[in-house]
Amino acid sequence: MNEEKLKRYYGYEAVEKYDEERLAKLQEHYKAILELLGEESDREGLLKTPFRVAKSMQYLTHGYQLDPVEILLSAKFKEDYRQMVIVKDIEVYSLCEHHLIPFIGKAHVGYIPNGYITGLSKIARVVEAYSRRLQVQERLTTQIKEAINEALHPLGVAVVIEAQHMCMSMRGVQKQSAVTTTSDFIGAFERESTREEFFQLIGTKLH
Repeated sequence: MNEEKLKRYYGYEAVEKYDEERLAKLQEHYKAILELLGEESDREGLLKTPFRVAKSMQYLTHGYQLDPVEILLSAKFKEDYRQMVIVKDIEVYSLCEHHLIPFIGKAHVGYIPNGYITGLSKIARVVEAYSRRLQVQERLTTQIKEAINEALHPLGVAVVIEAQHMCMSMRGVQKQSAVTTTSDFIGAFERESTREEFFQLIGTKLH
C-alpha cells in the first residue's frame, strides 16, 4: 500500500516541520561530531548521516514548540461528570537529558472532572508534548499532572509512568530489565482509597 493510500485508509496524514536554519547548523555540528569520533564523514555510508540526525533530533524534541495547556483548552467541554477519566498505556518516547539516550515506556493518566472534560486524545497529546523534549522521568510526570490541573481545574489528577532507560541498559550498570516507575497526584488522588482505585483500574500495584 503506497503512502497516499495509507493516508486515506487510516484517515490521517503525518506532517513533519523543520526549521531550515536550525537544520543546517545542526547538520554542521553532527558532521564535526562524526569526525571527532574518528569517522570519515565523507564516506558513502555517512554522507547523509549529519542531515538525517539533524532532522531526527528536531523531531524528537519538537515538544518545545507545543503548549500542553493550550492543547487541553482546545477541546474543553462543560460536562457534569465527577467520576474518574483514565487514559492508560500511552506510549512514551523521550530522551534523557543527561546522556541524550532514549527512555521508553507507558504513561497512565487519570483525572476527576469538576464541571469540565477534555478530548481523550488531548491527554495523549499532552504526554507527547512533554516527552518530546530533553527530560527526566520525574519532571515529565509532574509536568503532565500540572498541565491538566491548570487547564481543567479538576477534583484531582493522577499520573503514573513506567519506563526503561537505555542509559541504564546500554551503558553504566547495563541492567536490561530495570523499570523505573514514577507517580504524582493532586486533589482527590491524595486520598489512599482513590489512589487504590486508580491503581486497580490501570492494573499497577505500587508499594
